[in-house]
Amino acid sequence: LRLISQTGKNAPHIDMAACTRRGIVVSGGGGLGHATAELTWGLIFASLRHIPKEVASLKAGNWQSTIGEGVHGRTLGIYGFGRLGSQVARVGKAFGMRVIVWGREGSQTRAREEGFEIAASKAAFFAESDVLSVHLMLRSESQGIIGPDDFARMKPTALFVNTSRAGLIVRGSLEAALKAGRPGRAAVDVYDDEPVLGGNHPLLKMDNVIATPHLGY
Repeated sequence: LRLISQTGKNAPHIDMAACTRRGIVVSGGGGLGHATAELTWGLIFASLRHIPKEVASLKAGNWQSTIGEGVHGRTLGIYGFGRLGSQVARVGKAFGMRVIVWGREGSQTRAREEGFEIAASKAAFFAESDVLSVHLMLRSESQGIIGPDDFARMKPTALFVNTSRAGLIVRGSLEAALKAGRPGRAAVDVYDDEPVLGGNHPLLKMDNVIATPHLGY
């Protein structure tokens, strides 16, 4: 083995020290991350406007069956104000949303400098968000950073969006939270074990979940 090449820049799944010792080059691609930010908004609107359901219903011969919800005046929570989170936050602001931010000190500093509101606490962040979108890198310190207690604070009408990494969430806690009704729905693009084949994942069997096959890279 001389070269490991991957589409993304982040490589927590690769033992970099071992590669260095053996002289193996690790090459990562990636651009400015617009694709992930764009997919995030696609998932938000698809969920709030019930787009997949209404498309399938119309093709089946039916007419309007739901009304859908808008984002103007609602609260958008951005967990991690980095390259991706900042893009999603700016779009939310353009749509007339109240944007609140949570994350490490660097995230909070960058968000504050751009004029965004910092949540009073992590608990308040989860409790106040109508749409909560996660934009964190998966590191040892962020593994399982979101768990049952966080979800339990969310509104039953809230939407949880994850286009980052599934490992940021305690395994199984999102599925349990959705069954309990907090949050009321989710839109996800990432999974603990990929690829997901044969529809073999509990989130794919839930009516309050929109799921895509890791399209946001």
